[in-house]
Amino acid sequence: MLRRGSFLALAAALAALSASHAAKAQGAFTLTSPDFKDGERLAVKNAGNNKSNPNCVGENISPAFSWSNPPEGTKSFALMMFDPEGRPPNGVSHWVAYGIAPSVTGFAEGEVSKTSDKYVGGESTQKLPSYSGPCTPAGAPHHYTFTLIATDLDPSALKPGLTREELIKALEGHAKVATGLIGTFAKP
Repeated sequence: MLRRGSFLALAAALAALSASHAAKAQGAFTLTSPDFKDGERLAVKNAGNNKSNPNCVGENISPAFSWSNPPEGTKSFALMMFDPEGRPPNGVSHWVAYGIAPSVTGFAEGEVSKTSDKYVGGESTQKLPSYSGPCTPAGAPHHYTFTLIATDLDPSALKPGLTREELIKALEGHAKVATGLIGTFAKP
């Protein structure tokens, strides 16, 4: 015979299992890339190509991304690329994009290496409105966090040119859920 505490624990476990099963049936909000898996190294072509910086060894070609299962009521997405280990103590914002319509489900390889009509360009640490690839020195790899946020804001709600910090502040109370990927990179 189950004691009351054991019964409640069992009931809670069954409820959690049921909720987990329902979430799997609906599908979790996910961000994926055919170019790298979560925690894997970005390709050299994804690195920056600033010729004045010897750590920029790539072609500045943005990886492809796709996402699925946004929450109900999503009106737009925001997508950011951030290197927390770059330029201590603040890190480096490599890309800030928002105002992405809910009908958009991804970007092709290289599509965000320049501005696009699919998103509103914010301002990276490099003062760019589009993707700016890693320029990581040789040694320990940096971790590049790609964060996709589903919002309840209309795509035209925010003005162009917001920094990562300004965007995060503007999304307070408007972010529905977030998902992400981490890619690593260091100069070969």
